[in-house]
Amino acid sequence: MRERKLASEGGLRSYVAQKLTTKWSPEQISHRLMKDFPDDHSMRASTETIYQAIYAQGSLALPRQLKTAMRQGRTIRKPRRDPAQRTSRFTQPLVPIAQRPPEAEDRTVPGHWEGDLIIGKMGRSAIGTMVERSSRAVSLIHLPHDHTAETVRDGLIDTVNKMPLGLRRSLTWDQGAEMSDHAAFRGATQMDVYFCDPGSPWQRGSNENTNGLLRQYFPKGTDLSQHSPEDLQRVAAELNERPRKSLDWDTPTERLHALLEDS
Repeated sequence: MRERKLASEGGLRSYVAQKLTTKWSPEQISHRLMKDFPDDHSMRASTETIYQAIYAQGSLALPRQLKTAMRQGRTIRKPRRDPAQRTSRFTQPLVPIAQRPPEAEDRTVPGHWEGDLIIGKMGRSAIGTMVERSSRAVSLIHLPHDHTAETVRDGLIDTVNKMPLGLRRSLTWDQGAEMSDHAAFRGATQMDVYFCDPGSPWQRGSNENTNGLLRQYFPKGTDLSQHSPEDLQRVAAELNERPRKSLDWDTPTERLHALLEDS
């Protein structure tokens, strides 16, 4: 039987152990070995090899304290699930972002929005955020008690149905469970919903950027339920009156009005 690469004492095992004590990840260690020892092929260990050494049993294992130095602090490795075997959060089929109309992609027509939540202290509160792609105009959704699918659905319906029909073309969201009632939202607003690919926040780039700006008003680790609907309207209005480099220093409000007049 072939001996495990990190089972015996030596330079490789010492290097890996030392980096783990400073909270480097196995992936970082694996790639850094090639930079630090470009000509020494004995100093190589794949990410999986390092994980196996951390969580191995008996004499094959790295010191036990290195397990708790891992970012998650686990002493037992969590099994990896096949994505194909995961239970879907959605009972209604998702429409992928690849099917979103080209006019939304090139930002020529107003009414295509990106949406998300910003989450408060310990995940117990949230504010819904929507950003119009052409103008970067922001609209905030008050979620007074929680951010369940039902609460998010109702908040979005109330917000969208106050918009002019010309601004209700589509909404792009990630695959968070809070949008699992997307079919009811679409039925109540006649607004199409498209979903980003998993782990692809850049597909909602305008929304991600705006959420960063919103943290000036709603810091991480705070209770977001304390903010009233009037507070959210005031913040949205302030952001929509802020000139943007991406709009050639127009404000979102100015750009949105111009687009609506043209269309």
